[in-house]
Amino acid sequence: MSWSQKPLEEVADFSLGKMLDQRKNRGGLMPYLANVNVRWGEFNFENLREMRFEPGELDRYGLKYGDIVMCEGGEPGRCAIWKDQVPGMMIQKALHRIRPHPCLDSRFLFYSFLKKGRNDELSGLFTGSTIKHLPREKLAKVYIDIPPLPIQQRIADILTAYDDLIENNRRRIALLEEAARLLYREWFVHFRFPSHEHVKIIDGLPEGWERPYLGDVVTTQYGHTASASDEEVGPKFVRGTDINKRSFIDWATVPYCPEQGLDFNKYALVPGDILVIRMADPGKVAFIEKSIRAVFASYLVRLKVRNPDKLPPIYLFMTLMEERYQGFIRSSSGGSTRKSASAKLLTDFHFAQPPKVLLKLFIEQVAPMREMITKLVDQSSAAAQARDLLLPRLMNGEIAV
Repeated sequence: MSWSQKPLEEVADFSLGKMLDQRKNRGGLMPYLANVNVRWGEFNFENLREMRFEPGELDRYGLKYGDIVMCEGGEPGRCAIWKDQVPGMMIQKALHRIRPHPCLDSRFLFYSFLKKGRNDELSGLFTGSTIKHLPREKLAKVYIDIPPLPIQQRIADILTAYDDLIENNRRRIALLEEAARLLYREWFVHFRFPSHEHVKIIDGLPEGWERPYLGDVVTTQYGHTASASDEEVGPKFVRGTDINKRSFIDWATVPYCPEQGLDFNKYALVPGDILVIRMADPGKVAFIEKSIRAVFASYLVRLKVRNPDKLPPIYLFMTLMEERYQGFIRSSSGGSTRKSASAKLLTDFHFAQPPKVLLKLFIEQVAPMREMITKLVDQSSAAAQARDLLLPRLMNGEIAV
C-alpha cells in the first residue's frame, strides 16, 4: 500500500527543552523530564527532579497530552508519548518535544518513531563519535508516512490496546508489590501482627522470635562468568541489570548464556533461589518464582535457604528488600566509585525470624500476590511481543485496517 510522505518539519512542531542552569534559572520549581526519564515507549519517574521555570515558559517547555518526547543525546531516538491531561511537566534540553499537526494522530506518529528507532532507521542521522546526538535540523528532515487520518486512528487503536493492557498490568503489579510490602512492614517491622497485643517484647523482639545470622541459614554461590547474548541459544542469563530496580524478573527481557564452557547443573536456577547483586549496586535482590531454564552471572551471589520449612525463602527475600538490609550493604560495601561486596559481607547480617505459625499465615497471604505478579508480568511480555510483531506490518500498510 502506498501512502504519501512528508518531512517531519511539515507535519509537526518540535523544540528542545530548557538548559539546566541553577544560577540563571528563575521562577517557581516544577518537575521536569531528563534524558534518563525516557525509555522506549514509556517514562521512568524515578529520581524525577525539579527546576525553576518562569510562567511564560510553560508553553515553550511544557508538555501537553499527545506530545512525543524524544531523546536528543545519549541514546538518540528513544521516545515515549505523553498521556497526562494535566499540564505541569516540563522537559530539559536533552529532549525534543514533538507536537503533531492535525493531519497526524499523535499515537500514529509515536508508533512511526518506535518502528524507526527499533529498525535503526534514525541511526544514520546521529552525530558525535562518543556521545551520540540527533540534531534538530536532521530530525526535521525525517520523512513520515501519512495515510488518511481514519487509517492512522485505526492503526493506533490496535497498537494502543496492547500498550493499555501493559500499562494496566504495570499499575496492578505496583499495587500488589506495595500491598505485600506494607503487610511485611506491619507484621515484622512494626510488630503489629495478629494477636500482637498478647505478646511481650523482650530485647527488642516479640517473645518466641529468633534473631538468626544470615550466614548460618543460607549457602552462597557466585555466578557464571560469560558474555550475555541476544541470540536465542542456551539458557536465560540473569545479570544485575535484570534485577536492579524491581521486585520481579521480566524473563522476556533477559538475554541468553552461550552453552560453551557452561556447567549448567552448577548454575541452574530453581524456584526459591534468592539472587543478590555483589558489584556496582550491591545488595539488590531478586527471587526466582517460577521454573525456567536459566543461570546467573558472576556479578550475582545465589543464596539458598538451608531449611525452607523453617525459613520460607519468600520471607527472607522480602526481609532483604527492606531498608535495614539495604542500608547495611550500602554502608558496608567497599569501593569509592564502584561499590562491591563479597558473599561473606552480603550474609554478615542478623534478622528477625518469627515463629513458624506466623510465617505460615504470612505466606498464605503474600504467595498469591507474588503469583499474580508473575502472571501479570508474563501477560505483559506476551502482549508486548504481539504488539512488536504487528507494529512494522501495520505501519508499512501490509495489514489492511
